Amino acid sequence: MDPKKIDIEIKPEVAQGRYANLAIITHSSSEFILDFAQNMPGMPKMQVASRIIMTPEHAKRLLGALTENIRKYEGQFGEIRLPMNPMMIPSIKDAEA
Repeated sequence: MDPKKIDIEIKPEVAQGRYANLAIITHSSSEFILDFAQNMPGMPKMQVASRIIMTPEHAKRLLGALTENIRKYEGQFGEIRLPMNPMMIPSIKDAEA
């Protein structure tokens, strides 16, 4: 087996995925908690669809993987434009500065 290739199994109920249009991220000294939620118009409360808990090292690896994949996406489809909103994070270009 290729040492760089990872063998992963995904169960059908997981493969369907969960929709989320909001991520809430918190952390402690030993872990990052990512809550993915659905913010739906007309609904009184947002509902967390999934919670992922990871070490700071894995969170940083996730950031790197997302950065790389967003660069590839934007290279193929154009820049992802975000609405002007003070709650939004800076662009990846700003984060690298």
